[in-house]
Amino acid sequence: MFKHKHPYQPFIKNDTKKLIVGTLPPPRFSTGNLLEKDVDFCYGSYYNSLWLFIDKIHNLNLRYDHSTQAIKERQDFLIKHKIGVCDIVDSCEREKIDASDIGMQNIQLRDVIGYLKHYPSIDTILFTGGNSKNGPEYFFRKHIKDYNIKLELVSKATPRVHQFVIPSEARESLSLERVIKTVSLTSSSGAANISIGSNSLYKQLKASDPKFNTFDFRVLQYREYL
Repeated sequence: MFKHKHPYQPFIKNDTKKLIVGTLPPPRFSTGNLLEKDVDFCYGSYYNSLWLFIDKIHNLNLRYDHSTQAIKERQDFLIKHKIGVCDIVDSCEREKIDASDIGMQNIQLRDVIGYLKHYPSIDTILFTGGNSKNGPEYFFRKHIKDYNIKLELVSKATPRVHQFVIPSEARESLSLERVIKTVSLTSSSGAANISIGSNSLYKQLKASDPKFNTFDFRVLQYREYL
């Protein structure tokens, strides 16, 4: 059994407003066996594509290699745009050493609500995936049960939007309640391409432009939030 430990601590600053929440990087980021274009940082897998979307949206011309400069470029972007990263899985076990969410067992979650309380500027969570089993929203829903918190649906269109309230610990007063919005973005992994293909908006855009693809669809969606 392979013990898959998240290799990175949450990347959050005091003025962070948006928090990206996924599961955890592929096992090679924990073992140090990175591929040529991987970056040793959050979402550094070249095949995950999140940074490719961000690169396209903001025209960053990012490096994709093992250099410290590649890491700094991503950190500088996050700091400038007041975005943090706090994946929800701290560790898990796997019988097969791969990156599948469904293959995770004996999962230990991070205390995301605890981080939200510690960083009061955060007002939005961006899930890199939906409520399918062992996805980030799925785990978050399990996590918030410990705090007696529930997600309230705001919009069921893709990407789905919810909100929830973190009551003040000082006094349970409506005036002190803090509302957090959650957005369930389409996963940046290639496995989500099948679900994108069945999306009605994607079909419409593809019909009007045959060159439109799943990468373009994600860029269109992520642009609003990143």
